[in-house]
Amino acid sequence: MNKQPEKSANTVWHRATVTRQRREQKNAHKSAVLWFTGLSGSGKSTLAHAVEEQLHQSGMNTFVLDGDNVRHGLCSDLGFSDKDRKENIRRISETAKLLLEAGIITLTAFISPFKTERAIARSLMPHGDFIEIHCFCPLTVCEQRDVKGLYKKARLGEIKEFTGISSPYEEPEKPELRIDTSRLTLEESMQQVISLLRDRNILPLQK
Repeated sequence: MNKQPEKSANTVWHRATVTRQRREQKNAHKSAVLWFTGLSGSGKSTLAHAVEEQLHQSGMNTFVLDGDNVRHGLCSDLGFSDKDRKENIRRISETAKLLLEAGIITLTAFISPFKTERAIARSLMPHGDFIEIHCFCPLTVCEQRDVKGLYKKARLGEIKEFTGISSPYEEPEKPELRIDTSRLTLEESMQQVISLLRDRNILPLQK
């Protein structure tokens, strides 16, 4: 991975006249970052996209940052070493922060296995705007699902540093929401997320 360039002393943050608050008022809902984390196969992407679909149908402004999709563009130069995974999450965190300022409800679906990197992502957002959602699913169930065949390859040694097998996953200690995706249906899981957003007054704002 290339070394990060030094910051220029000649760059100054430009304060826009169109603020996050004005965008939220126009959208009639608050913005937030919903950070879905969990093992591969735990249902992060499926749940994030299902929540987005319901929010979109209700007129909310949303965007999903999906782990695989991001690695086709923004993070296409990164591998899966611990160092590259940390850089992957750093880039996603900064992107999510920009979308937060844009007044959008952003849903991120990444394994994001390390507590430190998730804590850094949280620290970038104003208090209360980062909602960590742990998609809990036992490793045995994730392996049984193995939609992409990745666990089989990892067990055979064809994939190195695979989370849950040869690389650790550090479970969140105090997520805003913990959903057992091995027991709940997609609909039940989705409604838990929507209920949390309503409880936190993220949607909707009164026009």
